[in-house]
Amino acid sequence: MERILVIGANGQIGSELVDALAAQHGADNVIAADISPSSLYGAKIYEVVDVLNTERLAQIHDQYKITQVYQLAALLSATGEKAPLKAWTLNMDGLLNILELARIRGEAGHPLKVFWPSSIAAFGPNTEAVNTPQYAVMDPNTIYGISKLAGERLCEYYFQKYNVDVRSIRYPGIISYKSPPGGGTTDYAIAIFHSALKGEAYSCFLEAQQSLPMIYMPDAIRATISLMDAPVENIKIRSSYNVSGMSFNPQELTSEITKNLPNFQVHYAPDSRQAIAASWPQSLNDEAAYKDWGWKAEIDLPALVTDMLKNVKVAN
Repeated sequence: MERILVIGANGQIGSELVDALAAQHGADNVIAADISPSSLYGAKIYEVVDVLNTERLAQIHDQYKITQVYQLAALLSATGEKAPLKAWTLNMDGLLNILELARIRGEAGHPLKVFWPSSIAAFGPNTEAVNTPQYAVMDPNTIYGISKLAGERLCEYYFQKYNVDVRSIRYPGIISYKSPPGGGTTDYAIAIFHSALKGEAYSCFLEAQQSLPMIYMPDAIRATISLMDAPVENIKIRSSYNVSGMSFNPQELTSEITKNLPNFQVHYAPDSRQAIAASWPQSLNDEAAYKDWGWKAEIDLPALVTDMLKNVKVAN
């Protein structure tokens, strides 16, 4: 029986991952955890956990006899640029604390499988931008991206040196109707729907032609769980797998929205996030994920827009 700890359960990915894991393994076997005093999404089991507190991590592990950890707590790209030291500490020490816990428990005969999310932010301005390969130049220029690249190297190191079963995905921009934008450079693709459904024009902080790889949340959750469920012998990459859903730019997204809401308008006012986006890939090659564990996206842009317009809840 798996006993699964999701750290960062109140975040964009964590909130939906907890539900999906509970459906698969039973709600009694999924422990949602975050630094906030309560679950924002009604998790059956919730614990207050600071991923920087190693004693608390060990306590939770022993109390629930954890077999899998999803370490999702992080500061995202644009938010991280405002507080780079805080971002580095949370993103790097949080990962290291989980990897060390897995090493120690593994050496004691209690192996701990770990998931940690990387990002397209680990790439940089000299990365091949179109159909970015699994192995490419990686020269990130944000603290978030730098922490993700360093984290990938740590994951592979802990696998090679200590045999920690750690697995990772380089997430593209993730779009979801269940949680609000969270400070990421790709979050325009969530905020734009809120404006559209309010009947308001949207001021976009990226240029109209700035293509980025994206993925709809159901595909992102399916990719994550599929990777963790894959037999260990299938996992050939221990840094992080490219995973792609679709690629589009703000103008293409707007065009698809206006098929449903013809009066919707977008104005472009690029800010500091445009420079971040311009340093990232425009599309990803995820053939390695397909070959190793059968990944293939199911949701395209028209299906995404239809579902978002149907389900986004607009605040009064």
